[in-house]
Amino acid sequence: MSLSPGDSLTSHNFGLQIDGVMVEYLAEVSGLSMEQDVITYQQNTQNGQNKVVNLPGVKKNGTCTVVRGMTQSAAFTEWINQSITGQMSTARKNASIIMMDYQSTPVKRYNMRNAWCSKIDTSTVKAGEASALTETVTIVFEELDIE
Repeated sequence: MSLSPGDSLTSHNFGLQIDGVMVEYLAEVSGLSMEQDVITYQQNTQNGQNKVVNLPGVKKNGTCTVVRGMTQSAAFTEWINQSITGQMSTARKNASIIMMDYQSTPVKRYNMRNAWCSKIDTSTVKAGEASALTETVTIVFEELDIE
């Protein structure tokens, strides 16, 4: 890792890997989340004291939203198309959001298992405007592993 102790990552260098292949550098990542239910268990001890314990419950599926420039990244576009046309046998892939330092060295990875695209939005197109066109893609996944 090229960060010194106490240094933090900057938020300007990150990308998306699908099945181990870097397919896209992203403009934005938001809402990367996964949730787990909490089970509250109450019982009495031998002394008659009330004891409350929180236990891990069922994990819920996670989501994240990524924004990319409208580029010709064939692998990412193919993944989106497989997902939105319902070809789930090929659309479910392992994907990773990779955070990199200023030297483009991977520092942190968010590995999403059985991920697929559930929604795509394009940016507003307006005549005479000189802004970049983007696509906002919602990715759903079954399990999150953070390295």
